Amino acid sequence: MTQRQSKPGDYDLLIVGAGPVGCVVAERAARCKGWKSLVIDRREHVAGNCHDRLHESGVLIHPYGPHYFRTNNPGLLRYLSRFTEWVDGQYIVKSAVGDKLYPIPINLTTLEMFFGESLDEVSAKRLLDSLAHPIADPQNSEEFVLSRVGRELYEAFYLGYTQKQWDLHPRQLAPSVCGRVPVRLNRDERYVDHRYQLTPKDGFDAMFRKMLDHPLITVQTGTEFGDVRGRIEPRRATVYSGAIDEYFDHCHGRLDWRSLRFEFEYVEQPFVQPCVQINHPAAHAYSRTVEIKHVTGQAHPGTVLSYEYPSATGEPFYPVPTPQGSALYAKYKVEAQVETQERAVYFAGRLAEYIYINTDEALEKGLALFERLALERDWYFLPRALKRAEGLGTAKPVGAASPARSAS
Repeated sequence: MTQRQSKPGDYDLLIVGAGPVGCVVAERAARCKGWKSLVIDRREHVAGNCHDRLHESGVLIHPYGPHYFRTNNPGLLRYLSRFTEWVDGQYIVKSAVGDKLYPIPINLTTLEMFFGESLDEVSAKRLLDSLAHPIADPQNSEEFVLSRVGRELYEAFYLGYTQKQWDLHPRQLAPSVCGRVPVRLNRDERYVDHRYQLTPKDGFDAMFRKMLDHPLITVQTGTEFGDVRGRIEPRRATVYSGAIDEYFDHCHGRLDWRSLRFEFEYVEQPFVQPCVQINHPAAHAYSRTVEIKHVTGQAHPGTVLSYEYPSATGEPFYPVPTPQGSALYAKYKVEAQVETQERAVYFAGRLAEYIYINTDEALEKGLALFERLALERDWYFLPRALKRAEGLGTAKPVGAASPARSAS
């Protein structure tokens, strides 16, 4: 992507990462504050892992796995609606166990199919209570699931899938790993139960490109942070959404990430699967198959299946939620807090905070970070009387840089 030559100090913000956090901060900074931003990304595209593109067949695919946008936040939806129209998200997931496809998350239909009996909310709760192990304070994912649904359902739906995804036994993982998946005592087959479940009509890439379409925003893809580090000196702050251990040259050691490998298969028929995603907890080396056309609603005579293979190497996708990983991240978090105070470098997002978050949560982090930047990095441009009126005083806050020197 060709861009004009950047000059040191030519920008208010240097934004590392053109994913949801970076795009939101750049857009808000330009439109609300008139700040100039340089947004860089080592990949050749924007949108981060939300990136979508056309397969060689012409079918729109999600190269980094399916991104199901959902939110309970009407304000976030109104904000994003400035940059996209929407179509309803058909987020239905099933799990292949034996020769059957069961609704997942587990619901009344799942339980009826699995146990071969008719159930309602009361009888289903009684059944699960009879199966659940008496574990008052689960310490890991195995104990968490056993305490909710018992061993039969745990081994059928959770054990194999979790081991495949993480290459760890569930008893080695935090309770939150399996705790993300609810158990329902109704017949709601939606993957999530958020109020708004939608997908951008023209795709995520189109939405994020429209966010960045502003004369005060310069985008450079195919650009490493190391290419501009120490050369681009933003007036106000650096926003970093890359891997936090990489920023600090792995000084405390490397954080543990799980990655994914994808294979795509074009099929000359409108649909192959009955729903967008099928989990495979036992058979096959892949963990799930995805037919994103169920979500995009694209009119095309063919379809594309994505086969997803968990991997220990490759792009970092998921932080491995172990006590050791949390302890190592805590060391980097301290380093990051010092870097924010002393050099106005702000860390936000999945990679920078070593956290698994959904797309809506990443977007909300971008909005929250902009509000923080507007407060902390606009100090020297607030009238003295306003500072006094707001009870802010007139002394420079810790870490604040004057316009005369670098803020990064």
